[in-house]
Amino acid sequence: MINVAEYQRSIGILKKASTPHGFVASLQEHDNYRRIWTRDGSMNSMAALLSGEADLIETVKATLHTIFTHQHPSGFMPSNVSIGGAVSYGGTVGRADNPSWAVITLCQYALLQNDPTFAKQFLPQVDRCFSVMDAWEYNGKHLLYVPQSGDWADEYIQHGYILFNQLLRIWALQLAAQVFEKESWAAKAAKIREVVEINYWNRLGAGPLYAGNLKHQMEKAPQGFWLMGFNPARIYPQFDLQANALAMILGLGAADENKEAFQFMQGIYLRKKALLPSFYPSIEADDPDMRELENNYAYTFRNRPHEFHNGGLWPVWNGLLAAAAVIMEDTEFAATITQEIETANQKNQHQYNECLQGETLDPIGVPFCTWSAGGHVLAIAYLEGKRLFT
Repeated sequence: MINVAEYQRSIGILKKASTPHGFVASLQEHDNYRRIWTRDGSMNSMAALLSGEADLIETVKATLHTIFTHQHPSGFMPSNVSIGGAVSYGGTVGRADNPSWAVITLCQYALLQNDPTFAKQFLPQVDRCFSVMDAWEYNGKHLLYVPQSGDWADEYIQHGYILFNQLLRIWALQLAAQVFEKESWAAKAAKIREVVEINYWNRLGAGPLYAGNLKHQMEKAPQGFWLMGFNPARIYPQFDLQANALAMILGLGAADENKEAFQFMQGIYLRKKALLPSFYPSIEADDPDMRELENNYAYTFRNRPHEFHNGGLWPVWNGLLAAAAVIMEDTEFAATITQEIETANQKNQHQYNECLQGETLDPIGVPFCTWSAGGHVLAIAYLEGKRLFT
């Protein structure tokens, strides 16, 4: 049963976050959140497109215009753009996921609104997005190398061949091939997909591994879900919620693999009875990985155990999980997760916090975070039978 009042409240947050330049990441000025971010703007834009709200769809166009007109000449996309037009391409490092986010959102607009003309004005920028991502392979072997702090979890430990970023690139290429009618982009997406399916599920003998070191690293790697990623020194043991959810939405791999990963997700929910953490389990204080976290922050340290990226509960990515549950034909679980998103967003008098503490469920992070509303709208849209293009 759809909670209409809560849905309308989330739509209201998106409307309050609408500016002539696009969606801002928070309704309040906090650090640099009251800006148009490529990543946050993309998630909110896709939710807005599925909502069908005409005024929100106009903000989608504004968001896309702001993002693409501030592309760096080298091809990478802004981290964020201020209302006044000041542009940031990242802090310590740039954002390896943003070229994909930008292209995905542009193509979703073109396909859902049946308006390819709007997208085609940005074809030169789309070309540069794919060109810079080709360069970021570094070795021509089809996987994007992501620097530490180079994607959404920019204060976490991961770097190297991170799955979520490979999936975003596949999605961008598949969509752009449809909108711009370029078979070479579809072929590249298929090749990346092939490499990903072999290297991100722990089953030796499935095909040629990306690198020789993976053979002995896989011996101690986790099983039962899509791997978070790897680099020359290691495979990451944590479960990555957003990567596994997107894998299901994109139909990655075999049906039994996604079914096993989905059951793993459900098992986490049965233990926690709350939103799922973005990365699980949490890195504890005595874990050697904690040393990677302790100094990796811009303003204040936020990655204590069960907080922020380190086991925090993010409504936005649980919205992606709800969409994946619908794709996996478990609408009951999708509805349960959607209700958990509503409970999270209602805390502190509907403050729509960025995330919750993973054990106490207390709201933490930035309040009135727009994509906490966007994740809710996305979940409801999928429950209502609406779909993004893949």
